[in-house]
Amino acid sequence: SWCVGHLVGLCDASEYDEKYKKWRYEDLPIVPECWKHKILEGTKKQFGILKKLMRDSKVDEVICATDAGREGELIFRLVYEQAGCKKPMKRLWISSMEEQAIKDGFSSLKDGSCYDSLYQSALCRAKADWLVGINASRLFSVLYNQNLKVGRVQTPTLAMIVDRNQKIKEFTKEKYYMAHIKFDDMDAVTEHFQKKEDADKVAAECQERMCEVEKDDVKEKTVRPPKLYDLTTLQREANRMFGYTAQQTLDAVQEMYEQKLVTYPRTDSQYLTDEMGESTETLIQMLFGKMPYAEGLEYQPDVSKVLNSKKVSDHHAIIPTMEVAKADIGELKERSRKILYLISARVLTATAEPYIYESHKCQITCNYHTFYLNAKKTKQEGFKTIEKKLKQFFGIIAEKEEPELDIWAGKHYGPCDSFVSEHFTQPPKQYTEDTLLSAMERAGNEELTEDTEKKGLGTPATRAAIIEKLIQSGFVKREKKNLVPTDDGNVLITVLPDEIKSPKMTAEWEMALNHIAQNTETADEFLNGITELMQELVARYQGISEEKKNQFQGKAKGEVIGKCPRCGADVREGKVNFYCSDRNCAFTLWKNDKFLARQGKKMDKETAKKFLSKGKIHYKDLVSRKTGRQYEATVEMVDPGEGNVQFNLIFPQR
Repeated sequence: SWCVGHLVGLCDASEYDEKYKKWRYEDLPIVPECWKHKILEGTKKQFGILKKLMRDSKVDEVICATDAGREGELIFRLVYEQAGCKKPMKRLWISSMEEQAIKDGFSSLKDGSCYDSLYQSALCRAKADWLVGINASRLFSVLYNQNLKVGRVQTPTLAMIVDRNQKIKEFTKEKYYMAHIKFDDMDAVTEHFQKKEDADKVAAECQERMCEVEKDDVKEKTVRPPKLYDLTTLQREANRMFGYTAQQTLDAVQEMYEQKLVTYPRTDSQYLTDEMGESTETLIQMLFGKMPYAEGLEYQPDVSKVLNSKKVSDHHAIIPTMEVAKADIGELKERSRKILYLISARVLTATAEPYIYESHKCQITCNYHTFYLNAKKTKQEGFKTIEKKLKQFFGIIAEKEEPELDIWAGKHYGPCDSFVSEHFTQPPKQYTEDTLLSAMERAGNEELTEDTEKKGLGTPATRAAIIEKLIQSGFVKREKKNLVPTDDGNVLITVLPDEIKSPKMTAEWEMALNHIAQNTETADEFLNGITELMQELVARYQGISEEKKNQFQGKAKGEVIGKCPRCGADVREGKVNFYCSDRNCAFTLWKNDKFLARQGKKMDKETAKKFLSKGKIHYKDLVSRKTGRQYEATVEMVDPGEGNVQFNLIFPQR
């Protein structure tokens, strides 16, 4: 049987003591003496199945076959502990779903105790996230009378967006000019001139003159094929090519995974395991005949380029499965179809020949003036042939590249045309989901020591959700493809201490957690350090002025639409949510709630009022995502105690 992600989680603060239902400075920091766990609301049924199986008298031992990694270990152990299971435990540790790899894994099972340190490392990560999230969120929410969600990963990500936006605001454009000489496809330029008259003078003196290629620095360059997709690189590519958000890409590839069309999506590996060579060759032959953009392609794939078991962590790279051969791709949703084409094309490009070209850096003289030209000459198209075919298929205009020219040192060209172009220095660009995902992967690397584990911010599985949470919380907004901080987002980063908003803390955590997994550091040492940090922050921020409290836009009060089911205070309408006016209470109904959106419903003012008064709404026209048929059901509001409200679907008995 299986775990549907996490079945068991840490209890909320209010489940330790009733007094924590109110957010008060004097209760901080909250540090549990004995940590409590609970079965998560949406997974009780599956937990019940697992508990029954684990306690079945016919079961002699339990095999943990979750992901071969820290979080996989945590998911299983929490279920094992919560179910009160005492039976012997073995561990299946595999990264490939190939039949032989699974058989080999089962023939070499290890005792579960061999992974106790890995479990302690995972448990520490969960507890530390709880300590920072609960205490920092409550501390700054109480100080500023706002519901401010602070998180170890979410907050540094917001800080990067705010910092980039500030650099753009502070940037001062400077104008400059360049003189050009042009002959056929050759377009050479001078260095920058600050004054237009200087550039005009050079252009006038070179008009209708001959030029000579004085120097030509020629180098042969080889560009290796791109690696297979992990989730982050797939999300970046889909954002760059189609404008899809990271969450949209994850949702589409998850749906195809459930349809058995692609392999497991939440991976950070870009390789396949060594034993997958033969099956990958078969897969490529199938893709040749199935993918419309591959028509007429001829190349000999080198599968060895994508095989490396040592570089496969919990899961191998994302690739299509052989089920694609039987599938009607035209029946897929447009987004899924495009992403399937991307994943398939990457298998072909990753196993193709490299792109080889000559790079020419030329220095050209015309009437005693010096011009510069960068050009290239392709010697082997390699994987670029497949990339070009894919872009043509999608109707995507290729990015401008250096011109392909036959140019020779010592040769004269002309007579040349000349002109002057006007330019401005460019500010940094706002983050898109593509560039932010890349920045999150590399975050903090430059300020860390060499022995720090450079994990970046978040994981491939969580980065999309982090971006969406920042937008839902009203700290970031989308402007076309760009991610831009709101005024509240700017203020939040201004008021938070460096310890919370720097990616350095996350990287140092990763190093410590690895030490715990390797038994070179204890869990208690690590958690004591986190507790001391929270105690120091609470002591440092004892109170702030009224002027500072009013920095947030959210201070303006919206229309009252009902009473809070948690504390009884007024619920008001905000820009992106309906929130409890008592900022010690975390009750929130989001206007873009994903659960309702998936059902084609909206959390508008009238809907929010109904939920607040009745706790549930009966809908007559809900649509099944599996069958497409309409049905009636009740959507019930469930208050999880802290954070966002959840919803349950209650089906009528038949």
